[in-house]
This record gives sequence, structure tokens and C-alpha cells, in this order.
Amino acid sequence: MSLHLPRLPSDPSAPFPAPASALRRPDGLLAFGGDLSPERLLNAYRHGVFPWFSEGQPILWWCPDPRMVFRTDGVRLSSRFRRSLRTSPWTIRADTAFDAVVAACASMPRNGQDGTWITPDMQAAYGRMHRLGHAHSVEVFDGTRLVGGIYGVAIGRVFFGESMFSAASGGSKVALAALARRLSAWGWPLLDAQVDNAHLRSLGARSMPRTEFLAAIAGLVDAPGAPGGWTEAFAGMSAAELAC
Repeated sequence: MSLHLPRLPSDPSAPFPAPASALRRPDGLLAFGGDLSPERLLNAYRHGVFPWFSEGQPILWWCPDPRMVFRTDGVRLSSRFRRSLRTSPWTIRADTAFDAVVAACASMPRNGQDGTWITPDMQAAYGRMHRLGHAHSVEVFDGTRLVGGIYGVAIGRVFFGESMFSAASGGSKVALAALARRLSAWGWPLLDAQVDNAHLRSLGARSMPRTEFLAAIAGLVDAPGAPGGWTEAFAGMSAAELAC
């Protein structure tokens, strides 16, 4: 590990290095080490930092510039896709299959990537966060079959998205759009998507300068959120609703 990259101290509540000190290449690499305890993860997300590393690497912490972000009222579904949803039998749930969503995200092949950053340690860490009420999943079902989903961390009035998957065409789009619709109704303006991605851009994500992103979340993470499980809040929601 480069001598220019700080190692995190053992105290999970210790401050992270200043985001402006992150490397430009690779963009946003800020620090290494530490652990994946709930205290450390909450500390990281509150300050716009997230873990991202592969099996065999130390834990790496990132704060890229710019940041990929959705406005929760700005997720775009094409007119053709919306028309297809009018007769969709898919239903949407939340926090009923968190581990299954994370496992599906971990196993989903991705263009340009060999393997996954959602290692067994990461899966266990976010499972702990879920059981504590900090991490959530939105799931799309076709009957009893899980066909799409998204998971991430909620702090205050910000949702920090981690990953999503489709087991049927459009499954991840429906999960994302359903999540954004509910967050927007709650008055949560931002959904963090972390790093630039052409697919996310096609769905309405935009780049936000890091300084602007950090300033935006600084107040939002301290705002009243939606603690506990989200199952009831998504009860009865269907993919057909997203056609409107």
C-alpha cells in the first residue's frame, strides 16, 4: 500500500482523512485499513465515504470527485418501459429478502469486472447493518420469484445506494424507481449512486462535484429519517404504479 495513503486508526469513531486529500488516480481513494463495524460504516457514510475493495485487498475507503447522484424525483424510465409496466404482475417489497438481494448483487456478472467487491465480509457487514435498521433492500417479485432489487444504507434523509441487480429484464430499474418514489414522498432529495456509470446516467443520475455533494448531505444526515424496517412502508406497492 502506498505510503501516501493513510491507514485508519483502530478507533471506528476516529475522523476520516479530509476528502480533498483523496487520490485523483484512482479517483477518490482516501484511506485503507480499519474494519467494517457498524460504527465505522455509519461514520464513513455520514461523511460521504464508502468501502470498496476486492477479495485479498485491504479495506479501501473512497470519496470520488465527482459523485454520481440521483434526485429522488428525477429517476427516468423510458416511455416504452413504462408502457410495459402497465400490465406487469410484479410486486414490490422492502426488507423482506435483504440477504438474498445482497447475495444476488454479489453473484451478478458485470461488464468490465472480474469477480465482485461484495465479498463475504462485506455481505456479513451489511447484514449486521440491516439487522440494526440502517441498511435496507427494495425487492421486486414475480409471484414468489425475486427478479430484481437494490440495497444500501439510510442515514437521516439520505439513501446511500450500494448495488442493484436484475434476474429478469428491468428488475433493477423497477427497484430503483420504486425506492426513489418512496424517498421523494418522504422528502428525501438525494439517492447516492457513488461512481459514474453510463447505465445510471440513462436512468437520470448526474455528476455532482464532491464539495457540493458533501455540503448537501451535511445537513441531511442529521435530519429525522425513517428508522427501523421499511416493510410496511412499501406494502401493497406494485410495478404497475410506476407506469404513471
